[in-house]
Amino acid sequence: MPKVSIIVPVYNVEPYLARCLDTLINQTIKDIEIIAVNDGSKDNSGKILETYQEKYPEKIKVLNKTNGGLSSARNFGIPYATGEYIAFIDSDDYVEKDMYEKMYKEAQKGDYDMVECDFIWEYPNKRRIDTGAIYHSKKEAIEIARVVAWNKLYKKDIVMNSGILFPEGLRYEDVEFFYKILPKLNKIGFVKEPFIHYIQRSNSISNTQNERTKEIFDVLDHVLEFYKNQGLWNEYKEVLEYTYARYLLCSSLKRMAKIGDKNTRKKLLNLTWERLNILFPEWKKNKLLRKKRMKNVYMRCMNKATYKIAYTLFRIL
Repeated sequence: MPKVSIIVPVYNVEPYLARCLDTLINQTIKDIEIIAVNDGSKDNSGKILETYQEKYPEKIKVLNKTNGGLSSARNFGIPYATGEYIAFIDSDDYVEKDMYEKMYKEAQKGDYDMVECDFIWEYPNKRRIDTGAIYHSKKEAIEIARVVAWNKLYKKDIVMNSGILFPEGLRYEDVEFFYKILPKLNKIGFVKEPFIHYIQRSNSISNTQNERTKEIFDVLDHVLEFYKNQGLWNEYKEVLEYTYARYLLCSSLKRMAKIGDKNTRKKLLNLTWERLNILFPEWKKNKLLRKKRMKNVYMRCMNKATYKIAYTLFRIL
């Protein structure tokens, strides 16, 4: 049994794919499997995968499917994983050579269900290390964790047995997956080193804002519904309310401010404020907003007037 199964969704990433695969092939931990899911690529990504599979048949499995998007490709690869742990990495990113050895050793040392590491934002002309906070409970994880899928190592059995998958056809898939898998995790560990080079491309999905930006509403609604259906709502209501408000007033609002079409921007601006205040009319009384954070100061200042001012500033910046 491999120690780690690394699932790599691939779609039209010809300029980046070899670099990604090289950093996985040359990991210092040797007992790994790389599950590369070709999600109907139309460029030479498929040929690159075939070349690597021929050269490293003991390391790489290539799966081919019709195009379905990032979530579909990840979900397609999960049943093929045979390792003790599962990891995800995007095929335009790359990793440090000792990443999975260090994360696996930490997972084994503490018998952790999940291990998280830091990462590096790679811009064309600069780099920035993203050092996340260590959280000590599931509630605190909902409050402050970084929800990206690719800086984490998960016990395979937990992923398989939970039945939790990435939502297909929606953006912000990592948000839904992380918050749903979190209640299944009892022990979480950290390796405070930046292993992943998170490549910033101006034409990537995450950097392209349009009406699909509102899909954050669907993803967050799925999360709230999940906690209610699992009988977890009363326990987690406060932190879920806080997190819902934080998404809509902070990261989501910043993205919506960058939508090119004026009518779409205005519609989503109004819809965001309406949804927050209809679903959580008492959100400003949330105790977590009292914590001393600049983001909380900003959120406490929000009303219908200041909300529009904030939106205008995000549009300019």
